[in-house]
Amino acid sequence: MAEELDQPEGALPQPTEEIHLPDPSYLPPVMALGITLMITGIVIGLPFVIVGAIIFIITLVRWIRQTREEMGQLPLDH
Repeated sequence: MAEELDQPEGALPQPTEEIHLPDPSYLPPVMALGITLMITGIVIGLPFVIVGAIIFIITLVRWIRQTREEMGQLPLDH
């Protein structure tokens, strides 16, 4: 009860844990480009499918590595 009296009315208590937000990344739009090329390649031709698949796989691997690095930087109790 005494703690409630110290804070002004409507004030929120201080957060007890830190919020982790991922770093900005160019990988999601590049991956979307690869998927778009693969889908467009179904109509246009096989080379577009192959290029799109290569872009997709490279960005997927890089995105997984980036996520693992970020997760490794978090405190153990998170």
